Formats: sequence, structure tokens, C-alpha cells
Amino acid sequence: MNAPAAISALPDLRGDFPGMITRDGAPWHYLDTAATAQKPRAVIDAMSRALGENYATVHRGVYSRSAEMTQAYENARRTIARFLGGSENEIVFTRGATEAINLVANTWGRANLKQGDRILISQLEHHSNIVPWQMLANVTGAQIDICPLTDDHRIDLDAAEAMLTEQHKLVALCHVSNVLGSVLDAPRAAKLAHKIGAKLLLDGCQSAPHMTVDVTKLDCDFYVFSAHKLYGPTGIGALWARSDILDAMPPWEGGGAMIDRVTFETTTYAPAPQRFEAGTPAIGEAVAFAAAADYVSEVGLDRLHAHEAELVERLRRELGAMNDVTLFGPADSAGIVSFAIDDIHPHDLGTILDEANVAIRAGHHCAQPLMDYFKVPATARASFGLYSTHDDIDALLEGIARTRRIFGKA
Repeated sequence: MNAPAAISALPDLRGDFPGMITRDGAPWHYLDTAATAQKPRAVIDAMSRALGENYATVHRGVYSRSAEMTQAYENARRTIARFLGGSENEIVFTRGATEAINLVANTWGRANLKQGDRILISQLEHHSNIVPWQMLANVTGAQIDICPLTDDHRIDLDAAEAMLTEQHKLVALCHVSNVLGSVLDAPRAAKLAHKIGAKLLLDGCQSAPHMTVDVTKLDCDFYVFSAHKLYGPTGIGALWARSDILDAMPPWEGGGAMIDRVTFETTTYAPAPQRFEAGTPAIGEAVAFAAAADYVSEVGLDRLHAHEAELVERLRRELGAMNDVTLFGPADSAGIVSFAIDDIHPHDLGTILDEANVAIRAGHHCAQPLMDYFKVPATARASFGLYSTHDDIDALLEGIARTRRIFGKA
């Protein structure tokens, strides 16, 4: 198969990623970056140094290495803030986007929502942007409304505009769908939310790794994402929130690091963002998180986006020419292609592809309400990263052809 020449001029970066080969030295065609991204050597080395020769606790020791590690940890906060276009006092380190959303629900949500208030989410949300709001609604008596999709599987902001009322206090939407790759018009969503006095939370897990994000231009109130989607480590993510909102939010978890003064009678708390970081933090993970943001920034998110758009366009064109394939999502999806082949379950496809060193995701992608909407149990999903190439698409297409033959569909 002759792959078209690259138009995005992104260099071949696979050599930076030790996980991109199999144990026997063969290329691994990794097409599951939307689930978790492979790690470049720069991130692995940063993590290793932070856990090795540079390791010490932060914020507490008076000895020099502790002070240096504290500086590295707070420098990581500044790096992530800069990556998002925010300020360091607006960044809370969390265990990931899921914890960040739960933090907002259990602090801002419990303090501001009551019986009769409403929350708007959409049909395509990840479970992490559904379940915390359901739990909050159960406690506060608030109600949840579901925004439908357009014909090309985007969040229908015209419908959202018609649905929103002054009873809505929060709009929580996925910036880029983890199943469909559809990109939300976030500035318009912010305008609609703010017009009726609601706050906007954006799930940025799939936008931060694929495009330039500037929270000021997006005009959101909360933005969450996970490091491991951004070529960083697992177990850490970030919540960005407007400083005035963050300052007014009560703490969620109690313990060390988030206090000002503790007595048996009462406790006063540290200012934001430290107020939300109880306990010993993920020190090495934060340093590696910053290394990942620096790596991606050096590559260039605009170049990365163009590279992935090129791959998406080719794969959708190739799959669209197959009369037994259903494609989901818009043509200009951000690095993600979801599809289904008639009479072949995505799990079977994924298993057979694995035999040829091709890794895709098959399942409901933590978006069961979206699968119900499409009336399918699962989809196959190929998702690209900065190490993806046309060779990966060639291997995927060859694996699909082999799967067809196995199922007697040649």
C-alpha cells in the first residue's frame, strides 16, 4: 500500500518512545493514544531523576534537597499553568481529570447548587463527566439535562441555547469527544452559559494533547485534564479554575499540606490551590507532567494537530470506501476515528489486529449512554498521537482485510 507523503512536516518521533516496539523488536502500531499516550524518553528520564538522585519531600524540609524538590514541584505547576494560558495560583494538581471533576462537584457544586437548580451535560460525555454530577444531584436535589447531538455527532449548541434557563448553574461539556473526536465550539458554549449566569466546565482530556489550549480564549470557568493523555505519567492531572472561583471554594479532603493552623478546637486552611492538595503530593509525577508539557510544546501543538488531521482524513477516506463500515463522528475529528464493521464485533477485530501488532481500543470507551444513542454495544476506535504514521494506517487496513477473510467476508 502506498502511503501519501506527509503534508504536516512533523518529524518521525518514534525513536523518542521506547514503548513503540514489541519485545522482539518489531514495530508496534499503537492506535490507542486516546486511552493513554506512550511516554517519550524525556518524560521517563525526568521521572527517574525525580524519584532517584533528586528525590526529597516538598514543602516541609529545611534541607537543601527538599528546597530544590519544592522548587521543581512548584515549577511544574507554573509549566502546566503556562501550557493552558493560566496562572500558577489557578492550577490544582489532582490524580487526574476524574478526580478534578469530583473535586469541583464536591466543593463548588455542594456550596452552590440546591433543590431546583439544573446542570447541563451532553449525550457524548465520558462517564467521568456524568457520574459525579449524578452523585451531586442526588445530594442537592438538582436536576440534570442532556444536550443532544447534531447529525454529524457534535454537541448541538443550538439545542443547548434553547434548553438553558436561569435555573441552570453549571454547564459541563467535553471539549473533544473521546469516542468521536468532535470538537466543541467552547467560546460559544461559554457565552451561552454565562448569558444565564451559569459556569462552564470543560473536560479537556482529549483537547490538551491535540491542540493549543488557552483557557482565557476559551472563556471557561473550569478546565480539567490528565497527564497520561499528554504523554506524561498516570496518577496525576490538573484542575484549572478561575482564581476568584477557586479562592471561594471550600476544601474537600482534610489532612497535611492543606492547612494553615490546626488545633483540637478548629482548623484554618491554606489558600488555594494548596487548600485542595491534602497529603504528600505526587512529586515525581508532577515533575514528569511538566516534562511532558514541555516536550509537546517543543514539538508544536499546531504541527501535531495538522499531522493528526492528515491521518484522520486518510483513515476515514479508506474506511468510508468500505460498504460494510459505519463511521462515527465528524470528518474533522481531532485525532480519533471510531467505526464498526457489519457482523464483526469490535472485540474480535481488536483481538485479531493484536496478532499483527496493531493496538486499537474496542468497547464502549466509558461512554455507555453514547453507545445506547448509536444503538451499538461498542465501537472500534483508532486514535493517533505525535508518533503515529501512515505505516500504522497501512497495518490497520491490512489487519481489517485479514479479519474479513477470517470471518468469510472477503
